[in-house]
Amino acid sequence: MESNKVAVSMRNITKTFGTIVANDDVSLDIYKGEILSLLGENGSGKTTLMNMLSGIYFPDGGQIYINGEPVSIASPREAFEHGIGMIHQHFKLVDVFTAAENIVLGLDEGGRLDLNRAGEKIRKICDTYGFDVDPTQKIYNMSVSQKQTVEIVKVLYRGADILILDEPTAVLTPQETEKLFAVLRNMKKDGKTVIIITHKLHEVEEISDRVAVLRKGRYIGEMKTSETNAQEMTNMMVGREVALNIDRPKPVDPKPRIKVDNLTVRSSDGVLKLDEVSFTANTGEILGIAGISGCGQKELLESIAGLQRVESGSISYINDDGTEESLIGKDPLQIASMGVSLSFVPEDRLGMGLVGSMDLTDNMMLRSFRDGKGVFTDRKTPRKLAEKVVDELEVNTPGVSTPVRRLSGGNVQKVLVGREIASSPTVLLSAYAVRGLDINSSYTIYELLNEQKKNGVAVVYVGEDLDVLLELCDRILVLCSGRVSGIVPGEKADKNKVGLMMTRLGGGDSDE
Repeated sequence: MESNKVAVSMRNITKTFGTIVANDDVSLDIYKGEILSLLGENGSGKTTLMNMLSGIYFPDGGQIYINGEPVSIASPREAFEHGIGMIHQHFKLVDVFTAAENIVLGLDEGGRLDLNRAGEKIRKICDTYGFDVDPTQKIYNMSVSQKQTVEIVKVLYRGADILILDEPTAVLTPQETEKLFAVLRNMKKDGKTVIIITHKLHEVEEISDRVAVLRKGRYIGEMKTSETNAQEMTNMMVGREVALNIDRPKPVDPKPRIKVDNLTVRSSDGVLKLDEVSFTANTGEILGIAGISGCGQKELLESIAGLQRVESGSISYINDDGTEESLIGKDPLQIASMGVSLSFVPEDRLGMGLVGSMDLTDNMMLRSFRDGKGVFTDRKTPRKLAEKVVDELEVNTPGVSTPVRRLSGGNVQKVLVGREIASSPTVLLSAYAVRGLDINSSYTIYELLNEQKKNGVAVVYVGEDLDVLLELCDRILVLCSGRVSGIVPGEKADKNKVGLMMTRLGGGDSDE
């Protein structure tokens, strides 16, 4: 139960990166036995602040107190000595090792490593908090949710009393999220302190005792969760009133645009990624793709975009006059030259979408050079586009000449989405367009997707947040282990049923 005993006190914490002030004189108390949600838009400094508590960064100014004592935390190891552990969005596990091996990796337990004894200790932790982990299971055989569980057990095994979770439910199904929340409540009962960095306000309302809000690096205030609501939290994060409803305009004269039949795709190492997938994406509608991480969503979009080798099946582009053209065997440039404009917001932003060392203008040119006479002839149009994207999507950058790698993840995402949408596509393929984006930016992007839909574009949207998929999309195709487990209408779909369809249990009915 929440007590008034302060576990961590951060006083006047300041951190800068070059000219950017990530945290500006932040003071925050965190209590023993509470679940605290740390909220803020992208670039508000949430993760930076917690990275200082967990020893990844060192503050430029200010002081951290643990149980009333001033401490200096210069590394994650020192953070563990003070009972603090952080579970990051991107897991730091060795795939070929077992759960137990990963949990004890790097620990000096005196004498020879006894994996049996470690396994017993792991099982004890699992029984105490309600985890479901097999210590002998290899990481590469685990689901995302199981990997996350191993990360949390690893932190507890090292004796952490204060756990920081960064976007813990980003890739979980509703059922997995419920399981995680049950575990967090058990930890709280045991007197542990849990800090969650998240953008999902309905989850904040469900799990946390208190909310602390950062805006543009500064501490804005805190509230008991029971005394606030999603609207008030959003207004505090953004600094003004924000409308929290996603429009779903009626589909505009929907006609088939992309037709996929019995599509089968294997990865380069022979693993079956898509197994006889069939569906149609229509003009003037948003088709959502739901599925747990790694269920073939990425391969599906890449196949349509000409970036993925197809083993069998067909992908056709249907012209306005009803004639069909095959996209199989064509590269992305050929697909574009057919008049098919596929805009692809990839999962890996800097790996596939943008060049980190180039500035915003040059990254715009990557998309628009095909329209010009030559690569070097026109810098004005891309520059204007960069300025428009920066302005409309409120990209936090010193200017359009800033190298993209110097922007925060959320701002990189805005540049990418803005650039793709600006290319006036007929088909817009979007993978994780709002991953890691704050609520305000996310709603801006939902509006942009709806604009495309109204313009008659066929939008295919792969998203992680089921609530958003159900609000935004006209139809939702559910993938499970590379197969279609159903296509459901967005408006009438039941969240739990879709969650079950994603995990093989619910063979949902298709509406096609």
